[in-house]
Amino acid sequence: MTELVSIAEQIAKKLIASKQTIAVAESSTGGLISASLLAVPGASAYFIGGGVIYTRDARRALMDIPDDAMRGIRSASEPYAQLLARQIREHLSTDWGLSETGAAGPTGNRYGDAAGHSCMAVAGPQQQVITLETGGSDRQANMRAFAKAALELLLKNLSL
Repeated sequence: MTELVSIAEQIAKKLIASKQTIAVAESSTGGLISASLLAVPGASAYFIGGGVIYTRDARRALMDIPDDAMRGIRSASEPYAQLLARQIREHLSTDWGLSETGAAGPTGNRYGDAAGHSCMAVAGPQQQVITLETGGSDRQANMRAFAKAALELLLKNLSL
């Protein structure tokens, strides 16, 4: 967690300096992204909220993304990560939206993605989506790797 909080501290400085806000929609990280951002003192200045969007029911209820909006999009994909980041940003009226969706392991998901597969997206003044493949099946290690990659993606885009 120390490594994640270290990245979150850099993010916090940038968000506070620019008076910007963030909202997070995460899945296979199980709240690690939000926990890292909230571990920094003063988080209320930039962190508005978020959720662990782990199931279809959570997507419908918490993100207000109906099944119709999912036509041609599957979970754990770059288009879905983009949709989540944009929707959480809009839903909570923040400057930035950050999302993560993937398969932490120890097995893959029902869409054919192997354990260690995750897609992350940033929506805001900058837009970017990436895919990470760890090649491993260790659930906890993958969750940490996914959270680290998502935080680094946000930090990179805050620096552009």
